[in-house]
Amino acid sequence: MALKTNPASYKWYPVYTHPRAEKKACQALTNKGLEAYLPLHKQLKQWSDRKKWVEEPFIKSYLFVRIKEHEQSEVLMTKGIARFIYFSGKIASMPDRQIAELKLLMASPFELEITEENLQPGEKIMIKAGPLKGLTGEIISYQSQKRLALRLENMGYSIIVHVAASLINRF
Repeated sequence: MALKTNPASYKWYPVYTHPRAEKKACQALTNKGLEAYLPLHKQLKQWSDRKKWVEEPFIKSYLFVRIKEHEQSEVLMTKGIARFIYFSGKIASMPDRQIAELKLLMASPFELEITEENLQPGEKIMIKAGPLKGLTGEIISYQSQKRLALRLENMGYSIIVHVAASLINRF
């Protein structure tokens, strides 16, 4: 996953994959020389005879690709890719900052939860210490506990992170 030259001409795009094809689609994009990111998290799976930790896609049927606009057709011709995500009638793109924050969240030791629930705007905060220092989001009330919610703009998802109140600043 090498960084491309002239980063201003490249954008991150969320793409929708066929069901349970996220890992293979990500590998196929990488094999084509395209930069792709699939957020994975470890999950304990139970089978009838054993338990095992496996890496599962954090957002089912989604991955992210960093390309120039004219490379969109190449992405669509990749096995496992269903379509680009649209927002307000055009293909959605995401700022580099948002992907960097998602990578930071995925690398953090915090328990993460994803929800399609459209969380109502609340008090804006910034994390002031710890591995997520500098991340901004909003406080939500959820099951009578305070949690930090970070929106993935143009995707309809929110990530909920369990963070101690002592680690946040209000602004």
